[in-house]
Amino acid sequence: MKSILIIDDDALIRKTLASHLGKQGYEVQSAEDGESGLTRAAGMGPDLILLDIRLPDRDGLDVLRRLKEDENPATVVIMTAFDDMKTTVEAVKLGAFEYLVKPLDYVALDLTVEKAFQVKALEERVSYLVQEKQKEYTIDNLIGRSSRMREVFKLIGSVAGTRTNVLIQGESGTGKELVAKAIHYNSPFRDEPFIVINCSAIQDTLLESELFGHVKGAFTDAHCETKGKFEIAGKGTLFLDEIGDVSPNLQSKLLRVIESRDFMKVGGEKVLKTEARIIAATNQSLRAFIEAGKFREDLYYRLKVVEINLPSLRERKEDIPDLVAYLLEKINRELRKNVRKVPPDVMKMLTDLPWKGNVRELENALTRAVILAKGDIVLKENLPVDIEDKKLFARTLTSLEEVEKEYIHYVLVSVKGSKTRASQILQISRPTLDKKIKDYGLEI
Repeated sequence: MKSILIIDDDALIRKTLASHLGKQGYEVQSAEDGESGLTRAAGMGPDLILLDIRLPDRDGLDVLRRLKEDENPATVVIMTAFDDMKTTVEAVKLGAFEYLVKPLDYVALDLTVEKAFQVKALEERVSYLVQEKQKEYTIDNLIGRSSRMREVFKLIGSVAGTRTNVLIQGESGTGKELVAKAIHYNSPFRDEPFIVINCSAIQDTLLESELFGHVKGAFTDAHCETKGKFEIAGKGTLFLDEIGDVSPNLQSKLLRVIESRDFMKVGGEKVLKTEARIIAATNQSLRAFIEAGKFREDLYYRLKVVEINLPSLRERKEDIPDLVAYLLEKINRELRKNVRKVPPDVMKMLTDLPWKGNVRELENALTRAVILAKGDIVLKENLPVDIEDKKLFARTLTSLEEVEKEYIHYVLVSVKGSKTRASQILQISRPTLDKKIKDYGLEI
């Protein structure tokens, strides 16, 4: 019989979980704090541990760390009501199998438990054990509670301790460079350089020199020998942004570097070694480029050993309130302002917008609002002018009456409540405007 240990300080949760899992044929025991949980884990040797993050005597991650240090073979699933990126990444780095958010979804719990036992059985069959040295880390610039972002955080935690090449794909403004930095600064090589090259911003002939360096006299204006970014990066990370814009000729040279881990400077003859990890990013479809003959398929597979797909902001709207809070804190700090209040109607508007420019567009909009704010509140009229235009079409199809109501409100806000000016723009009489304002309950 498979055994499960529940470590949680909430007696009701322990009882409910024990009853639920016991009915499915598992042997279940429980502990109310970290110390007793470690003692019970050592005594009973559970197959799986359901571990709460917030415990009365010690942090759940510390318990997880102790379990791994003691080489306890149990699979650990983290449970927490405090869903955040830091906890997710560290839990995965420390070896947690999964991360569940309270209140628990029992369907998701059952699937997780079943999957955990399947994986454990596979590990036992192949007798494969991976031990990782734990590293402390700090990252606080990636925000998100959505399931899509939690998957991204898990991938960051999984790949950070390796030197594996990573391909990050996502629309402009989704935070590809932030993810690359999170991987680098959570790796054992965080003290090595993190080098960024925007491949679309540098002419192809210059990009080769930028990457590999050049010797004196290699070309016109090459007055001295120069180190390239591969050499400067050392054992660190080379972040190649917009990799899809690299020419076919340079793609071949990049492929050779990845395969052989060596290169030569432009015009040089000496072979230099590189240990840099490559993280590439693109907002374009490399698959489409391959089919069009614009990108090498073998290079594509060399770059995407691990692939991270970043969701657009409109695909994770539940993260927008947290992002607004984080961005306002950042903007206020940079501008030395104190604009921290967001009215419910403004937050709803910000959540409903499509944000084609993603987080970058949201940050720009909030920056404008903070600059123009007279007090400590984000007001609609201080957001970019086209925000309200987008709002009209950022929803599912709606009635003409609703569109008219929103547009009249937009015009009134734009003319600062001047009914005369609003009547002229709308090309309706003042009495008609007054009636529509009353009928729609518009506030000016």
